[in-house]
Amino acid sequence: MAFLNSSVSGEPDPIVKLHKEAEVLQGEVQKHEEIEKMHQIEAEQRMRALLLDNLQHPATINSIEVHGAKNTRKGFLDPVLQPLVAESRNAGTTLGDVLQGLREVTDKLNRFDIFHPEPQVTLSDARAADPHAAATDLDIAIRVREKSRLIFKAGTDVGNAEGSAYTNGLLRNIFGGGESLSVSASAGTRTRSAYSASFTTPVNSNPDLQFSLEGLASSTQKPWASHEEVVKGGNARLAWLSRSSSGAVDTHTVSYLQAWRQLTGLTSTASPTIRADAGDSVKSSLSHVFTRDRRDNPMLPQNGYLLKASSELAGWGPLGGDVSFTKYEVEASGAKPIYIPGLHSDGPSGISVGAGLRLGALYPLPFGYSLTGKAMPSRVNDRFQLGGPTDVRGFTQGGLGPRHGADAVGGDVYAAGGVNMLLPLPRVGPASPLRLQLFANGGRLVALNSNESSKGPAMDSKTVYNGMKSAVGELFNGLPSMAAGFGLVYAHPVARFELNFSLPLVTRRGEESRKGLQVGVGINFL
Repeated sequence: MAFLNSSVSGEPDPIVKLHKEAEVLQGEVQKHEEIEKMHQIEAEQRMRALLLDNLQHPATINSIEVHGAKNTRKGFLDPVLQPLVAESRNAGTTLGDVLQGLREVTDKLNRFDIFHPEPQVTLSDARAADPHAAATDLDIAIRVREKSRLIFKAGTDVGNAEGSAYTNGLLRNIFGGGESLSVSASAGTRTRSAYSASFTTPVNSNPDLQFSLEGLASSTQKPWASHEEVVKGGNARLAWLSRSSSGAVDTHTVSYLQAWRQLTGLTSTASPTIRADAGDSVKSSLSHVFTRDRRDNPMLPQNGYLLKASSELAGWGPLGGDVSFTKYEVEASGAKPIYIPGLHSDGPSGISVGAGLRLGALYPLPFGYSLTGKAMPSRVNDRFQLGGPTDVRGFTQGGLGPRHGADAVGGDVYAAGGVNMLLPLPRVGPASPLRLQLFANGGRLVALNSNESSKGPAMDSKTVYNGMKSAVGELFNGLPSMAAGFGLVYAHPVARFELNFSLPLVTRRGEESRKGLQVGVGINFL
């Protein structure tokens, strides 16, 4: 009854009163937060204005010291630091100009891979050490930490259609100029043994320009062509990076290779074509490779594109050797994400479509400096091979193109392409490296028709030209060999793994298709 009297008398309900006080308190808290946020924004604006004002102040460099580079030559570091103290960079410069120059220098130091990332940079007023210094003079100290000079590691590695175990030793900054010596040995599922030693050095203290000398020896089984190939030789390589104003990087590599090759270990079922090419050959060649990679993830691209072009000249002119040809390959691929309204609206959907195209041609050349002399047909170890889980899925390794008996003897001209769609698995999400794949791919591999005469295999220039023209025409004559399917893709940082079910759709006579499950492991997929 007391409760009823309280209500009738007009006294407020204690619960209602408590709610009203809470609303007032919440409003005051929100008002306080808004004021604090405004103060923070004003402070950030004042800081930016102050920083911008300071960056416009005149500044010059009085001295530069590098600390911690005890195993690195001064003569190696001088060209790196020289742009900072050049006349053009030390007249009418501002603090912003000095800081930009320091960013460029520290970025170069990082790319040599002999120092730990992010060196410590200290700026101080030069008048503290030299009373006669100008008011704009700065003393700069760069403190670096050198990486370990000797590294040894062992493990497993994955390449296209092959796994291997390896040991590797690396000696870094040998002579104090960013040089390195790498020695490795490996044994794998296809490459029975491989040994290499490579010496690399920056040219003119430029991390984007590297020269290297390499010696190598390998023994590789090629069961699709009933033989084993042994290679021993060396190459000299010059590689450089070209950087655009946006920071994008293109790679160029020019190489000279001298190699002794041997086709050996022939099986009892080896075809006459393989037996004819068995034995020794010497290859001397110049090559160039251009790569432009704008993909967001090379192993699982969701966006961007790749362009790659390689060319090789062997045996012609002063190069020598007993094989002579020119060889070209072009690869283009791209991927594009698909955004579905209402699905993963707060981020990427993980759905993407991609496409790829590869083209290649090998053109036999005469020896010496003539372009009209006699040329020999290409050898099996120089021709292209096509088919397998990393290029045209749904076919065996080397399953496309010319065959002699059970052997894939390769071709001189090829074209291959494919399209795919990657989808995230249910309950896994788009951030996972695991995807469902739908794909369709196809290709053709054609040999040059030399129309050999009774006088021997040598071909004149007209025969080579007509044979190449005929091969290119045959390449686009009718439907290519094709397959479609679906599967799972897992993108590991060092390799891409695929488990696909493939269904061949078009197969030419003699080619070896593969219906059913196919496992692909590699770093470069079509």
